[in-house]
Amino acid sequence: MIWLAVIALAVGALLVAAILLRVSRSHWTMLGAVLVFGLAGYAWQGSPQLPSAPKQAVESQSASGEALVEARRALFGPTDLPTNYLIVSDGFARRGDFEAAARLLRKGLEDNPKDGEGWLALGNALVEHAGGNVTPAATEAYARAEANLPGNPGPAFFLGAALLRSGDLKGARDVWANLLEASPDDAPWREQLEARIGQMDMLIAQIEAQGAPE
Repeated sequence: MIWLAVIALAVGALLVAAILLRVSRSHWTMLGAVLVFGLAGYAWQGSPQLPSAPKQAVESQSASGEALVEARRALFGPTDLPTNYLIVSDGFARRGDFEAAARLLRKGLEDNPKDGEGWLALGNALVEHAGGNVTPAATEAYARAEANLPGNPGPAFFLGAALLRSGDLKGARDVWANLLEASPDDAPWREQLEARIGQMDMLIAQIEAQGAPE
């Protein structure tokens, strides 16, 4: 799972920056958004795009959408083909049009309520459309994805990454800790997940020691 290693590296870089460089809470939240999703965009697109101008913002959002789609698809085998409506929705997500992607997914899921990958894609699209905020609708979509994808780390991983991006460090830590507890001993993501949780614990302890607002 190359995508997992890439995003995990980004999360690790965020926590190191926060601890060693004493980046303020308001700044490490923004840094998390750049690292967690921006670095994933570099991995699949091969070139960084910074939202410093309207055209660049669109390109950056498109790269993020491409990364999210590829990361999600990496969780499924070659025989686990996406539904037709999910393929169409992914086309919009790859271009950064998460509103249209979410609209198509909602319509498709009305007739396919047990499509776990569809719910996972919807959660991601709703978070992106909300500017990185984890809305109640996104939380519900991730929960439906988890219910229909037993043993798949995707719903918990993406929810945790979204919570971290939005600044909810403890919430992200709890989600990933639950994922770790539910994961088999030989799960390929255990080692990296344990390391990320350990780093998050260090940062939480430092924030509490400094009396920083949660």
